[in-house]
Amino acid sequence: MLNLFFVAFVMAFLGAGVRKPFLFVLAYSYIDIVAPQKVSWGFLQSIPISLIAFVCAFGGWMLTEDKRGTRFALRQFLLLALLVYCGLTTRTADFPIEAANKWTWVWKALVFAMFLPLTLRTRLRIEAMALVMTLSVGVIVIGGGIKTIASGGGGYGELKLLVNDNTGLYEGSIISAVAIALVPLIFWLIGHGTIFPKDWRVKLFGWALAFSCLLMPVGTQARTGLICVAVLAILLLRSVKNRFAYIALMGVGSLLALTMAPKSFTDRMGTIENHQGDQSASTRIAVWKWTIEYAKSHPFGGGFDAFRQNHLTYETTTAEGTANNAAIEGKAIEEHARAYHSSYFEMLGEQGYPGLALWLLLHFLGIWQMEVIRRRYRKDPPENFGWVSPLANALQQSQIVYLVGSLFVGIAFQPFCYMLVGLQCGLWSYLRRVQEAHRPPFFVRRQRRSAALQAAAEPA
Repeated sequence: MLNLFFVAFVMAFLGAGVRKPFLFVLAYSYIDIVAPQKVSWGFLQSIPISLIAFVCAFGGWMLTEDKRGTRFALRQFLLLALLVYCGLTTRTADFPIEAANKWTWVWKALVFAMFLPLTLRTRLRIEAMALVMTLSVGVIVIGGGIKTIASGGGGYGELKLLVNDNTGLYEGSIISAVAIALVPLIFWLIGHGTIFPKDWRVKLFGWALAFSCLLMPVGTQARTGLICVAVLAILLLRSVKNRFAYIALMGVGSLLALTMAPKSFTDRMGTIENHQGDQSASTRIAVWKWTIEYAKSHPFGGGFDAFRQNHLTYETTTAEGTANNAAIEGKAIEEHARAYHSSYFEMLGEQGYPGLALWLLLHFLGIWQMEVIRRRYRKDPPENFGWVSPLANALQQSQIVYLVGSLFVGIAFQPFCYMLVGLQCGLWSYLRRVQEAHRPPFFVRRQRRSAALQAAAEPA
């Protein structure tokens, strides 16, 4: 039954794009996030639906879209530079076959992020993209939240989402970070969305979805998610109206969460302070040290999956007995080909210092641009533009949460995160077009300036 539903839904989505080509863009976003070809079996697995939607989105834009005022923004050129650089490192990669496999989906994520702003020419399209991204992640998160409540927490690597596949958004640490990064967009859609009516049903669903997102770190027992929750709680202080009530509510909520959380969750979160007591955390530190040394001799990176050549040796410590009479035992661990467990070190090891610099510039420039928009439209915005500042604030918060989560999980090329970048670029370009459309021609501005100077020069 689930297979038939996914087949019918995907075919209906693509069919609707024949009449409204922009829907091809939304369809590709849904397919890239949910990956229905993994969830279903049979027909969808036998055809490249992601590539079909990708080609349809570009073809529909080329044939039918209005391209007046279309231009590439600075961050789109950065995406292009990163795309070219990653292509070059793939050709000279230490592991050519593995690098080529990763390149098959990385180039699509980067190209789609460059292409997406060209299609977001109206507020409705910007909102539709944000809504599809939110609901697509919600397809994964809602089921995970229900299972977490029903079972009291799944456990790290044990919470089964739509598929038994520990890759992409279906990996515990990744979905925890992405789910928390999605919460600001959910709140923006609740307060400023126009596609659905603003009634109690929409608000109830939005709050329930946000609650499901917050449950992901509990269900997956991913420490990355807990850190992202703490960062988001701090960021929300700037936008809430009553900060004292918010702080009190967060304190009560934290106490309730600690008392109701399963013991396995609190035990795993306790390893954040002592990484030597947890093999997974110790592995991360060892991989990061190896990557720093590797970059010294390979400043331009080793291409995708360069981590496969690492050899790690580190020591973990365990305490046995009571607190006053505990025996500390050390154990030497040797491992090979361990992943980076950090987007920053992923970029450093695979793309070297130039790739890391491009990646950091791309994301930190986004934070700056969203801050510019937020401040410009915060007080006394133009008519019908009251939604702009809250959206810029939400996109900024989402990106900061993503960057913090990226410290502990390798999602440097996660397609959802590049859709977030594309959405930011689309908002920036849309506002630039609106400003230029309402700006008087050059000769009118020159006449006004001349008149103002002449008036200032005349004696009182």
